[in-house]
Amino acid sequence: MPKHGHHAYHLVDVSPWPLTGSISAMMLTTGLVKWFHQFNMDLLILGFIATLLTMIQWWRDITREGTYQGLHTSKVVNGLRWGMILFIASEVLFFFSFFWAFFHSSLSPTVELGTCWPPAGINTFNPFQIPLLNTAILLASGATVTWAHHALLASNHTQALQSLALTVTLGMYFTALQAMEYYEAPFTIADSVYGSTFFVATGFHGLHVIIGSCFLLVSLYRMYMCHFSSTHHFGFEAAAWYWHFVDVVWLFLYISIYWWGG
Repeated sequence: MPKHGHHAYHLVDVSPWPLTGSISAMMLTTGLVKWFHQFNMDLLILGFIATLLTMIQWWRDITREGTYQGLHTSKVVNGLRWGMILFIASEVLFFFSFFWAFFHSSLSPTVELGTCWPPAGINTFNPFQIPLLNTAILLASGATVTWAHHALLASNHTQALQSLALTVTLGMYFTALQAMEYYEAPFTIADSVYGSTFFVATGFHGLHVIIGSCFLLVSLYRMYMCHFSSTHHFGFEAAAWYWHFVDVVWLFLYISIYWWGG
């Protein structure tokens, strides 16, 4: 019987985390502005710590509700499922704006760019070196996270743990290679519209890889703690969806920016 006794929906208890989350987000953005203008990171660091603590405690409560208290009924999980689908759809539109900016500039380069693309003086990356290796890494990670999902459906706990751990490792490897690529880049974000679109698009994708790796790492911990079963594992499933989205975006980035655009 659901907690409230009259329906299958979950009415959440009174929680302080929406309030602390909004205050933390305000501190984070205000601290960012303060850092930009006064080169002082105190408020930014405080806001980051407060946001991190809110995230940990809020998601801890959600994990407790779904894993131990039985409040995530089929209707609740269906709502969470649609929420994740709509979130990923919004992320698709987020990246669409970056591709729009890139193709707007590259398909019809202006006189200021020398009417050529890439603009004169820009030494682009070789798409068959680190970018191709990163493509192989992300494709492999997509295969391993799918392996983890099928192992979980088959109640093979050992294989699910091993394959998910491999996925997290590949995600961290991708991030390390991209950091090295940025460090050795022959151009900067200030080098014309090419530098701007390149670093904003690939940088935000790199941020999503880090977020996805954290998402999968938490799922790995929960899987190790036996929070998931073959029939009740939406937390992991949402992480897998997000990771596949990150994979697909990278394929578009690689083909359009690294290979065609370079």
